[in-house]
Amino acid sequence: MQVSVETTSGLERLMTISVPAERIDQDVTKRIQQTARTVKIDGFRPGKVPVKVVKQRYGKGIREEVLGQVVQESFYQALQQEEINPAGTPSIDFKKDVEGENLEYTAKFEVYPSIELADFSSVEIEKKSAEVTDADLDQMIETLRKQQADWVEVEREAKLEDRVRIDFEGFVDGEAFDGGKGEGMDLVLGSNTMIPGFEAGLVGAKAGDEVEVKVTFPESYQAENLQGKDAVFKVKVASVSEQVLAELNEEFFSKFGLEDKTEEAFRVEVGKNMARELKQALKMKLKDQVFSKLLELNAIDVPSALVDGEIDNLRRQAVMQFAGPDSDMDPSALPKEMFTDQADRRVKIGLLMQEVIKVNELEADEARVRETLEEMAETYQDPQQVIDWYMGNEEMLGQIKGLVLEEQVVDQLLAAAKVADVTVSYEDAIKPEQPAAPEAE
Repeated sequence: MQVSVETTSGLERLMTISVPAERIDQDVTKRIQQTARTVKIDGFRPGKVPVKVVKQRYGKGIREEVLGQVVQESFYQALQQEEINPAGTPSIDFKKDVEGENLEYTAKFEVYPSIELADFSSVEIEKKSAEVTDADLDQMIETLRKQQADWVEVEREAKLEDRVRIDFEGFVDGEAFDGGKGEGMDLVLGSNTMIPGFEAGLVGAKAGDEVEVKVTFPESYQAENLQGKDAVFKVKVASVSEQVLAELNEEFFSKFGLEDKTEEAFRVEVGKNMARELKQALKMKLKDQVFSKLLELNAIDVPSALVDGEIDNLRRQAVMQFAGPDSDMDPSALPKEMFTDQADRRVKIGLLMQEVIKVNELEADEARVRETLEEMAETYQDPQQVIDWYMGNEEMLGQIKGLVLEEQVVDQLLAAAKVADVTVSYEDAIKPEQPAAPEAE
């Protein structure tokens, strides 16, 4: 077998493979003989069909099967011979396929990039820490009470955080416009649901009032024909309601599945949940910061096959999240461009992580795996049952080990970096990071 490899561009390789005719002819002959012993053809007794007849009738199909197997085996042998690690499935193109002559085909594929990790000692990392204070706990409990709140109609002027029920119609230059009309709409003032100025214009209105609200559509408004336009909304207020927070009583506590239906037990449980959320948020922000620095230091090309595979994963996740597991929506219907940047980042981080793992000979720490399992399980009614289920499921346990190994990579990189400890508030700690503003040209 003869093999030659050409670098066509970047990570793409073109491998040309020539397989001796004897190897193919021998396999085809052997397969035809086997078929002759088992095939049933009218006019011949079982096992007595002449090889010539079998070849005439089935030879083409048998040769195609043999070629498929030969290509698979020879490609694998060629990769080993040339010490090449392909990324993704090759594209096969037959250059010469004539019975009795050597088979020649090309395989086009991508390879994994060669990575030499940059020194991480110059990197500066902010390691944030925070605590759940009594004020944070009080704020969270109030938020939970608001989620279970009732709305009660009042006979007074509307103020911020009240809910108004309205009928409205919008006009630009005295003409009504499409999409500018609504009836029986409930609107919480201050929720910023409507365009700027609309909700503020209803503060002070009472049930039965008819109000004209003047606004200006934002320049970035989705309807191009309304961008930057002045408009007048004629609004009729049907009712004004104020929010009455849920009382901290047994009925309220029961909604959160507490056995001990007391305010003290409720505060303890909410505090535990907040602490878990805080720990996870701080861990994720630190990890994202470390991986961003890792990407900045190590510019690498990535195989498009891996990026395409990750895009498919993200598409499926999006369908699961927004359409549900039982949806018949085709994930491929989602535009590829929606996920390209995220997929490219994930693949790059994955390849760089693998290099860190290889260079430092890291393995998932069993004690940390167990600790991670216990932390996950403590939110369930029977934690030990959850732990046992994971321990008995190799695939799911592998996912936990992957998470732990990822944390060990972060630790490895932090050990080499310049780390500054920074204390922040609980609110700042759990708040999503804002994307960096683009630099001015």
